Amino acid sequence: MQIDMQSACRHSYSNASVKIRKEMENTMKEIQFLKGERVYLRPFTEEDTDFFDVWYNEAQTRAKIGAPYPTTAAQSLQCVQRSGHDCIWLAIVTCGKHEVIGEIGLLRMFPAWGTSDLTIIIPHEAHQGKGYGTEAIRLLMDYAFGDLGFHRLAIGVVGFNTDALRFYKKNGFKKEGIQEDGYYYHYEYHDFIMMRILKEEFLQLIRQK
Repeated sequence: MQIDMQSACRHSYSNASVKIRKEMENTMKEIQFLKGERVYLRPFTEEDTDFFDVWYNEAQTRAKIGAPYPTTAAQSLQCVQRSGHDCIWLAIVTCGKHEVIGEIGLLRMFPAWGTSDLTIIIPHEAHQGKGYGTEAIRLLMDYAFGDLGFHRLAIGVVGFNTDALRFYKKNGFKKEGIQEDGYYYHYEYHDFIMMRILKEEFLQLIRQK
């Protein structure tokens, strides 16, 4: 029996590559970039696409993030690959079960001015109202104002999302303006509430703990 050594080597190399890639993905999932008592933030991996398949295809979540159409598998893959030179996207993961429960990020970062927008989504009600969001957003704000040296973080909230408005207010954000009819979803216009927090305001918030 004649053995094709070149084919065997390719097969062996392919298996090794798959193994290395899996090990790298497992390592990435174990990275606790910013760690709190209840949640930690880590980079997304391709294995996290399943969560976006679920999150972004729920009507309630789509209404709050302004996604007019269901998310495809290809778009879910793009979601875990969004981090770039002007944005950071991280998974919110529970410390105990290591369960991905949401996403958080800095986007449109402009270091020259010390400004950035912020976003956070914890879509399932089972994970809301338990302090996960508060810990996650404060971990990221501490990183943004401390390590990155930002002066101001801003966020836009659709007007009908009253839970989110209360959440951001509790975490130090102040309303600074309204984009009237600035948000369109399901054939209706809604106001877009602009909020922001400055570094000194965040430091005051932390001192009140």
